Amino acid sequence: MSIEYLGLSSINGPLVILEGVMGASFEEIVEMKVDGRETKLGRIIQLDEDRAVIQVFENTANMSLTNTHTRLTGHPMEIALSEEILGRTFNGLGQPIDGLGEIISDIRRDVNGKPMNPVSREYPRNYIRTGISAIDGLTTLIRGQKLPIFSGNGLPHDQLAAQIVKQASLAGGSSAASGGADGRSSGNAAPGAADRERFAVVFAAMGVKHDVAEFFRRTFEESGAASHVVTYLNLANDPVAERIITPKVALTAAEYLAFDKGYHVLVILTDMTSYAEALREISSSKGEIPSRKGYPGYLYSELAAIYERAGIITGCPGSVTQIPILTMPGDDITHPIPDLTGYITEGQIVLDRSLHQQGIYPPINVLPSLSRLMKDGIGEGFTREDHQDVANQLFSAYAKVGEARALASVIGEDELSLSDKKYLSFGKAFENEFVGQDIFENRSIYETLDIGWRLLRMLPKDELDRIDTKILDKYYDRE
Repeated sequence: MSIEYLGLSSINGPLVILEGVMGASFEEIVEMKVDGRETKLGRIIQLDEDRAVIQVFENTANMSLTNTHTRLTGHPMEIALSEEILGRTFNGLGQPIDGLGEIISDIRRDVNGKPMNPVSREYPRNYIRTGISAIDGLTTLIRGQKLPIFSGNGLPHDQLAAQIVKQASLAGGSSAASGGADGRSSGNAAPGAADRERFAVVFAAMGVKHDVAEFFRRTFEESGAASHVVTYLNLANDPVAERIITPKVALTAAEYLAFDKGYHVLVILTDMTSYAEALREISSSKGEIPSRKGYPGYLYSELAAIYERAGIITGCPGSVTQIPILTMPGDDITHPIPDLTGYITEGQIVLDRSLHQQGIYPPINVLPSLSRLMKDGIGEGFTREDHQDVANQLFSAYAKVGEARALASVIGEDELSLSDKKYLSFGKAFENEFVGQDIFENRSIYETLDIGWRLLRMLPKDELDRIDTKILDKYYDRE
């Protein structure tokens, strides 16, 4: 028999304090009935003897110290899971908002997840093709990796996220839009589906505006990818407390699809800055001592608890790959959010404002961008034998472009050497033809590498010192 507590001790923003609590546990979900009519959910985020601090998910409107009845549920926050979640849209708490009814299932999972045993992790192999040359060619996304996108206010990270959802596929061509079958055999396939690999996308948006949410919904439907995308939306006018739980709900769904049902799942989380700011607001309401720029001292561990839920587990089918997207306040890459994210994740993709102002899409600055796991998922047997050499040479050549541009700004372009002028021409072509592509253009890895070779042929053969001689002889003169 559950105990119902009448009244509250205090209310402070999204937090309420209940005293005289017995048998409560950390992260436990509570139900609060206001005036005997409206029911709100909350979770216990702090316990001090018989005093519980409860975070209210909806909001504390209409709540007073005397009109609220609180009941402990005895369990942490859980969501119902089945393959029926594919193609569905939920709010940040995992409640359906698409009008198609509740998910009926005997399977319920704690959204806080379980830590992966490091010993049971498989090293990530095989790449996920996004159809975007600057990512596939130079910062390749590997299954089981966490590779964030660092953006800024006003940059097209929403369009880039939508394009990745539409175009992302496994190496053999299995995509969300195609429903998953790629016709190849795989040891990681789901039970009962040994002849195919299945691919799905879990998309979680935190603190987005209504027009942005509508843009994502329309884009997914028009592309045909909607049937294999699970969407969790926390809108800008939704409660801050809900924003904190949204990525955990999304990752719980991803882990179920990957490790129970054998899907290779790509999780896109946008915007992690909104998540961090929600943490800061809740921390301030709790009266905690702030750390850098007002964020709580445990921001690192909270981000790590989310990012480290990506990976591959030995003996389990499927994989979870993450692309968190965050906007850097003031385009400052040393800001606590991108700074701490960079410590946890395996690289980053950086969007550049100057490229965006030149009309280049996607405005990916390849020099500060990297994928630390790229070398283990490309090359012969994965992409093409020349991939690593082409990537190395393009990085090297584009770095020399920066040097040539700096020199030209001092002495003028006419005074540059013939070699420097060739690098200037290469740089312009590289930004427009390799980095830049249409928002509807879906390039294969072979198209990406062929464009890379076409651009490298603008430079003298003896300048291509990062490419193995055998590969250079094989590809340089081949149209």
